[in-house]
Amino acid sequence: MTFSDHARGIFDGAAYLSSRQGPLLEALRTPAYFARCFIDAGAPCWPNGLALSAAPLHELIEAEQTT
Repeated sequence: MTFSDHARGIFDGAAYLSSRQGPLLEALRTPAYFARCFIDAGAPCWPNGLALSAAPLHELIEAEQTT
């Protein structure tokens, strides 16, 4: 991912999903469905209506770069 402040990193979807639960997240556990991601208004989204906010993703990427 590349953010507007030029921060860059790789979003590890498997790691993200391993620590979270919820009905909208269940579909993302299937690789074919996860691959249906699209960007809408700067946020990664999926056809089931799930949108991940850019701010927490930015924090995750920053945290991974410092470890």
